[in-house]
Amino acid sequence: MTDPPSLGTCGRLDFHAPLSAGRADRLTAALAAAGPSTVLDLGCGWGRLLLRILEAVPGARGVGVDVHGPDLARGRADAEARGLSDRVTFVEGPAEKHLTAADLVLNVGASQAFGDIPAALHALRPLVAPGGRLLFADGFWQRTPTDDELAGMWPGASAGDHTDLAGLVDQATAAGFRPLRIETATRGEWELFESGYTADVEEWLLANPAHPRAEAARAEVDRHRSRWLRGYRDVLGFAFLILG
Repeated sequence: MTDPPSLGTCGRLDFHAPLSAGRADRLTAALAAAGPSTVLDLGCGWGRLLLRILEAVPGARGVGVDVHGPDLARGRADAEARGLSDRVTFVEGPAEKHLTAADLVLNVGASQAFGDIPAALHALRPLVAPGGRLLFADGFWQRTPTDDELAGMWPGASAGDHTDLAGLVDQATAAGFRPLRIETATRGEWELFESGYTADVEEWLLANPAHPRAEAARAEVDRHRSRWLRGYRDVLGFAFLILG
C-alpha cells in the first residue's frame, strides 16, 4: 500500500492560490504587455504562472525560487513539456538569498519568506527594474474576524495578521509602488482552491481506508477543512496587485 500524499500536494490544482484559469489569463496578458525580458518568481511553487508568462513573452527568461523540492521538480517537468527548459531555471532555497533584479517580479502568497507583508514589499521594491512590474498577491481581511473565527483558524491566528484591502494597498504605496491593478479572489476561486488543496489526500483515503496511516491522514485533512469552513471562509480575502 502506498503512503498518503502530503496535505497541500495540490496535484489537481494549476496554482497554489485561489486563482482561476480565467484570472490567470488576464493577469498574464497584463503582465506580458510590458514586454519583460527577465522574470523572477520568489516562492514560485511549481511555477505555473511563471511558465505562462514566459510562453506569452517569447525570448523572456525566468527564474523560480522555492524551498520545496518536489514542487520545483514538478515545475521543471512542466517546463520541459512546454519547451521552456532553456528559458527558465528553478532554484531551491530561501527567497531572501536569491534576490536579483528583474523586469517582472512575482510574489504570490509567499510574503512569509520575508517575515510579513510590509517587510516583503520593502524587500521586493529594489528588485523591480525601472519601468518594471511586481505581481504581489496575498491575504487581507474582508472584515474583522471574531474571536471564535480566529480560534478556528491556523494556530496563533490574530486580527493583526492582516489588514483590510485598503490597508494592503497602502502598505504597497508606502513601500514605493503605485497600484496599477487591484483584484480579489472570488468565493468560487476559494472553493476550488480549498477543495483541490485536500483532494489528493481525500482520494487516497477512499482508496486506502484501512491503511495504518489513514487515521492520521483523515484527522489532518479534517482539521484543515474545519479551519477553512469554521474559521477563515468569507473572512480572509486574497488580493492580486499589479504594482509599478
